[in-house]
Amino acid sequence: MDPATLSAARDAIHRAGHIVFFTGAGMSAESGIPTFRDALTGLWERFDPALLASAEGFESDPELVWGWYEWRRQKVMQAAPNAGHRAIAAFTTNVRPRAVHVVTQNVDDLHERAGSEDVVHLHGSILAPRCFACATPAPPELINMIPDEPEGGRRLRPPPCALCGGPMRPGVVWFGESLPSAAFDRATRLAQTADTFVVVGTSGVVEPAASLVRRAGRQGAAVIVVDPNLSASNREATCWLEGSAGDVLPALLDVR
Repeated sequence: MDPATLSAARDAIHRAGHIVFFTGAGMSAESGIPTFRDALTGLWERFDPALLASAEGFESDPELVWGWYEWRRQKVMQAAPNAGHRAIAAFTTNVRPRAVHVVTQNVDDLHERAGSEDVVHLHGSILAPRCFACATPAPPELINMIPDEPEGGRRLRPPPCALCGGPMRPGVVWFGESLPSAAFDRATRLAQTADTFVVVGTSGVVEPAASLVRRAGRQGAAVIVVDPNLSASNREATCWLEGSAGDVLPALLDVR
């Protein structure tokens, strides 16, 4: 991490009255949650993640898709927030009354478990299954239970909806589905009013979420990218802090 770049990024943080953290899969990966870029293994080795994460894939083979998502839900519920999640939560508390918001593409609750409040979830939550047919939420006993799935995966029949009998599906946004309009509208307003927009662990290629980085930059926000690798988000970057969220964010935010 270049000291001069870190100093410039810190200055942008300290000058800002409104700071938005925009996080993606790379941040959750540091807590051990697999990303869509990871190679599939076991039962799912032959399948395209885009097929597993689609309504068409679910309709074609609901047991395969539900089994994959229950394995992923298990990983999420067993994971713990990393130092990056904790740094954002601590910073939010320490800098009040300045406005700080978190917008995430991740479908886990690691930001909330670290202590962040009012997180905007663009892609839904893997912890909130709902009926594929009528959208009725899953009962608490299903939501709160940690799955017990083998690492190699297995087919699982989705439980039926208590209201209509339809199959349960994960509460995430699949390929080909629209983002929740309220969440995206709010995220857009936050991006357009941010003084500093901190992009953490996202490739910057998944639309329309990736458009938020461009919106922030065009409105004059300082765009700080935190990532060990170059990504599409770097095209908008004022500063690129090369490194992991767990290493960079505590240093950037002066939180230890």
